[in-house]
Amino acid sequence: MKPMHLRRSNGCRLRTRAALSDDLKAFEVPCQWYNLIADLPVKPPPTLHPQTFEPVKHEDLSPLFPNELIKQEASNERFIDIPNEVLDVYRLWRPTPLIRAKRLEKLLNTPARIYYKYEGTSPAGSHKPNTAVPQVFYNAQEGIKNVVTETGAGQWGSALAFACSLFDISCEVWQVRASYDQKPYRRLMMQTWGAKVHPSPSSITDAGQKILQMDPLSPGSLGIAISEAVEVAGKNADTKYCLGSVLNHVLLHQTVIGEECLKQMEAIGETPDVIIGCTGGGSNFAGLTFPFIREKLNGKINPAIKAVEPTACPSLTKGVYAYDYGDTAGMTPLMKMHTLGHDFIPDPIHAGGLRYHGMAPLISHVYELGFMEATAIPQTECFEAAIKFARTEGVIPAPEPTHAIAATIREAIQCRESGEAKVILMAMCGHGHFDLAAYEKFLQGNMVDLSFSEEKIQASLAKIPKLVP
Repeated sequence: MKPMHLRRSNGCRLRTRAALSDDLKAFEVPCQWYNLIADLPVKPPPTLHPQTFEPVKHEDLSPLFPNELIKQEASNERFIDIPNEVLDVYRLWRPTPLIRAKRLEKLLNTPARIYYKYEGTSPAGSHKPNTAVPQVFYNAQEGIKNVVTETGAGQWGSALAFACSLFDISCEVWQVRASYDQKPYRRLMMQTWGAKVHPSPSSITDAGQKILQMDPLSPGSLGIAISEAVEVAGKNADTKYCLGSVLNHVLLHQTVIGEECLKQMEAIGETPDVIIGCTGGGSNFAGLTFPFIREKLNGKINPAIKAVEPTACPSLTKGVYAYDYGDTAGMTPLMKMHTLGHDFIPDPIHAGGLRYHGMAPLISHVYELGFMEATAIPQTECFEAAIKFARTEGVIPAPEPTHAIAATIREAIQCRESGEAKVILMAMCGHGHFDLAAYEKFLQGNMVDLSFSEEKIQASLAKIPKLVP
């Protein structure tokens, strides 16, 4: 019979009782995505057109996205059905396991019970295919043959290349230069699945050329790479743009993580007291937490929900809540979000997927409403935590979720000191098999903490469009 995908790190797999159909149904892949907007007491601010500053209309987005994704972006429906063709692909790796980190608990000598929802079992090794597959599917439905995108650490680019290979769509990726150099095997993954990959900033777009003229050695940023991909999509009628985080429809698709996890935790009789996830653009964090926030809003549970970001790119903890562009060149619509300024270029930390100047507008809105907390942690502490995790749990984490691990360890140590036996749920969004160069740097003692210049942030914030809130 089918396993429940609930595991303890001592190797004992929990299985369902005798084959009762109701038991098994709980651990099938969710058949609907969840839209948190439907349950929020205050709706999020609208996205604005970059020229008119009026709320964007469907036709404003149609050059970039297929119709179904535009509808999902603006939807107020609570649940949206997942197409059968997408479910068929999800079943290659979903449901993903919920694992109790008993060995890590023992190392920390904590009374806390630590669980992690592990998304590294997907073909691309992260949570990103949860949205890459439906995005490519909807493009294929409309007869689109080419899609373009950006990628930071390469996780998103890998996921999109994987999805495109299944639906026979060509894929072109602009990979942030710092990650392009640090993570050659991510590039090779994309190329293996048939994608064309460029380092960003590149000389083949106007946006990239402009950056290279100002700084020929620019390490790039997600904002710059977005500008390049959007420019190409905008100039070619047969090409659409795909985004791996930030937008509402992306966060929507990721809620399969949290919907599964709710069922899994119910099955073992646990309720999280604390939920922790890393945040860059926010898709992994939203995917796990949004279904739990729904239950929190309904008064069923009351967990503390904590986002963790790098100190070198602290959009939630140091940014301002304002309308800003999603890209560096100012070609995207204006979104109300926590931002460090659209031309802020973070230092080249190893968590390339967290090097984004802004935060998902919906997460920013939830943060403003007080339904979650945020903290920033430097990368050396994160890699120290990753080593502890790898040597107890066996999984080598991607650099991005090391931030969640570090915050989880802080929380577990507080439990040890207070004697509280809290249940901690952590988002483990991917493995680090293609990030070993970062581990080599840390293990050799060559990794340093990178922060930001207050002057640099203030200069970037000064260029945010001046709009009435």
